[in-house]
Amino acid sequence: MIDTDRLSMRAWRDADIVPFQAICSDPRVMATLGPPLDLAATEALVDRMRGIEAEHGHCFWALERKQDARLIGWCGLIRGNAGPVANKAEIGWRLASDCWGLGYASEAARGAVAWGFANLPDDAIWAITSQGNDRSRAVMGRLGMRYHADLDFDHPKLAEGDPLRPHVAYSLSRLTWETA
Repeated sequence: MIDTDRLSMRAWRDADIVPFQAICSDPRVMATLGPPLDLAATEALVDRMRGIEAEHGHCFWALERKQDARLIGWCGLIRGNAGPVANKAEIGWRLASDCWGLGYASEAARGAVAWGFANLPDDAIWAITSQGNDRSRAVMGRLGMRYHADLDFDHPKLAEGDPLRPHVAYSLSRLTWETA
């Protein structure tokens, strides 16, 4: 569906659920995202992505490394559903921890942004993450996204007192993308 030099973003397959569950149950991966997911929760998450793709034509797609066809995470765009990104094009990514630091998140995100601006009418692509997710915030910076301190919010799906509840918002305007 979307190809970059080293990666492919594509529709989810049943065979992706077990390797994606390994990613979603890794405490390092989930440290800034929420509790580790078991197989049933991962299957429900993949089913949710399939439903989003069926409805909107895009989702957080399966992210595959071309050199070995390994599923290494997800990346793509959804319609945001929380805080300042509600009903806006929201980019997201999640990678296996052994794939961190290799430029995969930035490469996949650039591919997803390019697809989004080529195929969606939105004037900006947004991202949110927990305040302490420095790795994702660094990817947002590399994409040229702008941090909106005035839009910091407590994620409504997280309980009061949850250390992941404070969230930040970033955006990348179509104009900034096209003139970069």
